[in-house]
Amino acid sequence: MAAVLACGPGAVLSHISAGELWGMLRTDRLLSPAESRPPGDIHVTVPSKARHRPGIQVHRSRTLVPAALTRRAGIPVTTASRTLADLRRILSQPQFAAALRQAEFLGLPLDPALEADHTRSELESRFLALCRHHRLPQPDVNVRIGPFTVDFLWPAVRLVVELDGYRAHAGPTAFEADRARDVELTALGYDVIRFTWRQIASGPDVARTLRRLLGARGQ
Repeated sequence: MAAVLACGPGAVLSHISAGELWGMLRTDRLLSPAESRPPGDIHVTVPSKARHRPGIQVHRSRTLVPAALTRRAGIPVTTASRTLADLRRILSQPQFAAALRQAEFLGLPLDPALEADHTRSELESRFLALCRHHRLPQPDVNVRIGPFTVDFLWPAVRLVVELDGYRAHAGPTAFEADRARDVELTALGYDVIRFTWRQIASGPDVARTLRRLLGARGQ
């Protein structure tokens, strides 16, 4: 409560700290806490600019509407659904899936939209998180186009994104198969672009590329 009060009017506990308060998350069970935020920090979200304080990780949000706020144990906190939406942006896919399962097990009130995202790998989950973080239109995930299942598709603009994890796409056989697949998808009228793990990790560069491509196609 002290951390919330220190951040001023409208501040609420959020992210990892809210996940702990709801009981859906424990930092000692995170697979890699360094991937998200310092586990010792208390996470607080504020509706306007606020000064960072020692031991408090301050997040600013313009969408901190009353419907996303509640109290638990007397502490202002983001709702269970909003907490999961925030966690989805900073946790790995296995970490988020575990938090969602725990929230469901506890019977917490959840938005139906918080269903599984249908990703099949950590890389795919990171790509979806990147799209959400940069407020890009959300693609369909692992959908069929003819004989193929593509990683991501924006159907309205016929844009396909394929992710090349090293293990699944290393070697001459995989290289040739990927190129043959791209040719066939192009023949079906789709544009195909590929990103590697390292490119996804760069974040903003991929987001800028996608924004240009989607914008050029009217999405």
